[in-house]
Amino acid sequence: MSGPLDPEPLDPEPLDPEPLDPEPLDQVANLRDVAHTDPRLRPGVLWRSAQPVAGDGPPREVDAWPPATVVDLRSAAEVPGDGHPLRLPGTQVHSVPLLDHAGDPEALAERRRTLEEVYLGMLEPGTGLLRATELVAGSPAPVLVHCAAGKDRTGLVVALVLRLVGVSREAVLADFALTTAAMPDVMRRLLATSPLPPGADLSTLPPEYFTAPTQALAAVLDVWDRHEGGTGGWALAHGAAPDLVDRLSAQLL
Repeated sequence: MSGPLDPEPLDPEPLDPEPLDPEPLDQVANLRDVAHTDPRLRPGVLWRSAQPVAGDGPPREVDAWPPATVVDLRSAAEVPGDGHPLRLPGTQVHSVPLLDHAGDPEALAERRRTLEEVYLGMLEPGTGLLRATELVAGSPAPVLVHCAAGKDRTGLVVALVLRLVGVSREAVLADFALTTAAMPDVMRRLLATSPLPPGADLSTLPPEYFTAPTQALAAVLDVWDRHEGGTGGWALAHGAAPDLVDRLSAQLL
């Protein structure tokens, strides 16, 4: 297991949200199969993405669509009134909000926390992090985990799943960092399909909110790595079922 002091990948420059084209793309953004992180992982089991929207066509990145299971990490305020677009025959959608105030205009305008602080806050009991992980372990595949951008909340759930089945720290960070390149597409779709509420202003957010800084996720990996028993020990101490790692391994490996 890699230690918390291992060197991290270099982070790309933050994305400036201002000049983005408001026209939406016709496919879900930031979609990838996490099997690329480790040759032991079976493809077609766990996918991650930004939010799907109504009218999306079949994505190029995967062979089959829609997924059998969707784990939606968004808050109720972020879900459109007509419901989840993937709530279809043969697809089970589970709502597991990780940030209760996401999408609230006052919270967006007043938020000044660093991403590291936001991520560490999602480790607190009752946030839904372990519930989402349980759904990955016990649901029909392919399982799609997504939030709005497929970056922060999705990044933590995917990181926890991968670390629990023994994917290296470096590979988890490298997968997380891939989202930075997808952020222009993510923001174009978010701005076109989920207009900001009155009073919300993206310019008030720190620049790191528009990229995937590995140092923020590394702070979470440090917590898990330093816990007695590593990531598995942390999960058990926070209420995970004793057989969670075994079930995740059976699902993913």
